[in-house]
Amino acid sequence: MHGTPPVLSRRAVWLGALAGACTVALSGCGFALRGAPKFAFESLRLQGSEATPVARELRRALESAGLRVFTSDTPASREGVSGHVVMTVLTDQREKTVVGQTAAGQVREMQLRTRFAFRLATAAGKNVLDDTELLLERDISFTETAVLAKEAEEALLFRDMQSDIVQQIMRRLAAVQVL
Repeated sequence: MHGTPPVLSRRAVWLGALAGACTVALSGCGFALRGAPKFAFESLRLQGSEATPVARELRRALESAGLRVFTSDTPASREGVSGHVVMTVLTDQREKTVVGQTAAGQVREMQLRTRFAFRLATAAGKNVLDDTELLLERDISFTETAVLAKEAEEALLFRDMQSDIVQQIMRRLAAVQVL
C-alpha cells in the first residue's frame, strides 16, 4: 500500500502541471489584463458640451482614474498650469434614422448613432490631439406591437455606445505621451 501512489494524487500532479504550462504560455505571448490608464497630465479642463450624457460619464471616468477635472463651473484660480490640458467638446449628439420600411410604409428597422468630437490642447494652446470624431452605429429592429420594449432597448443601446465612446476617449488620452 505504501509503494504505489494513489490515482488521485497523480491527477492532481497532472492538473497542476497543466495549469503551470498554461500560465507560462499566456505570459509568454504578452497577454496582460488592461490596468488603470496612466496620463501624461494631472488635470483636465472640460469645456464645450459638458452637460451631455457622454461628457458626464467621461468626467466620472477621468476622476476615478485620478485626474482632477475642471468645468466652466470651476474657478480658473484653482487650476494648476503645469500638467494641465484642455479638452474642448465639439460635438456630442445622438441620432436615430429609419433604414428599413415595409411595403405599407411601416418602420421595420432603425439605426442609432452616437457622435462625439473633441480636441485636446495644453493650457498654453498647443494642440495635443487634433479634432477627433468618434461615431458609433447600432441597428435595431422595430415593431409597433412592442413600442415600450423597443424604447427600452434603444435607451440601453445608447448607454452602451456612450460607455464605449468614453472608453475609446480614455485610451486616446492615455496614449498621449508628451505635452
